[in-house]
Amino acid sequence: MDDVETLGQAFDAGWKLTVRCDRRREGLKSVRPCKPGRYVLDLETMLWTHGRACPLSWLNGRMRCPHCGTRHLFLLWAWPPNPAVARRA
Repeated sequence: MDDVETLGQAFDAGWKLTVRCDRRREGLKSVRPCKPGRYVLDLETMLWTHGRACPLSWLNGRMRCPHCGTRHLFLLWAWPPNPAVARRA
């Protein structure tokens, strides 16, 4: 799992990406995150838009919440329990 550094490698390994809004402040005010739900993103669609060589570290600073527009997001990567079985050819 240490060798997965790009979006294409994560897709091939069968990883899933879950995202939720992590907005805590708006200006000087404390606010709640806009939506308490978590969203599972489609990695295949992300491959079409960002390409297979897109680094995973790049996603955290570029994505925005579709409801409030903040870049403060919590990204949770989940990989299959047995990566050898889930690996796509």
